[in-house]
Amino acid sequence: MTYIGPPGLEYLSQLDTVLVKQKCEVFEILPGCETNNQYILKNNSGYEFFRAVEHTNYCLRHVCGSIRAFDIAFLDHEDQEILHLSRPFRCNSFCCPAFTLQTIEVSCPPGNPLGTVSQEWSFCTPLASKFSLFNASGDKVLRVIGPTCTISCGDDVIFKIVTADGSAQIGSITKKWQGYCNESLSDADNFSINFPIDLEIRSKALLLGAMFLIDFMFFERRF
Repeated sequence: MTYIGPPGLEYLSQLDTVLVKQKCEVFEILPGCETNNQYILKNNSGYEFFRAVEHTNYCLRHVCGSIRAFDIAFLDHEDQEILHLSRPFRCNSFCCPAFTLQTIEVSCPPGNPLGTVSQEWSFCTPLASKFSLFNASGDKVLRVIGPTCTISCGDDVIFKIVTADGSAQIGSITKKWQGYCNESLSDADNFSINFPIDLEIRSKALLLGAMFLIDFMFFERRF
């Protein structure tokens, strides 16, 4: 079958599961030390097909913490950037929804927009864990609905992937529990994303963006 989709994302067409493992940096165990995040993306068999690297400066990471603006580049085995995430800075407050709702832009290749992931407003903002995924034309294609409380007490935290109208669940984004020691010493997280294998490639890429936004919003160490 001929691949039809953004260049560089062909491998995603074969997958119904993506495992994302954040690299644990030794220096991040020290209080107040935060480095650029790095991640490995694997299939269900453990094959590494992409790596992702955050690009922010030292001051931004330490002043803004988990609400910082960032760019994340997804690189293939030849270190070619094939997917790009960009998160603008938004305040973390219950006031002024237009300036507090978190969002992330997804493009492939860089400069060619695929769509956006946007936090849905609610009275619980900024704790709200509901998101809408929009394609490049602004049409809602999927939603992600998380639990009321994202704090884990020894269990995985599951965010449901549902259709745009919310009528059916088609997958999940799961933050994997790693044990009390790992959870307390580091903010290096492991996730799995499950979706239908025949899901449109651009929607799969948007779900990657949703996962990274969720990681920073709810599981990145806060200062």
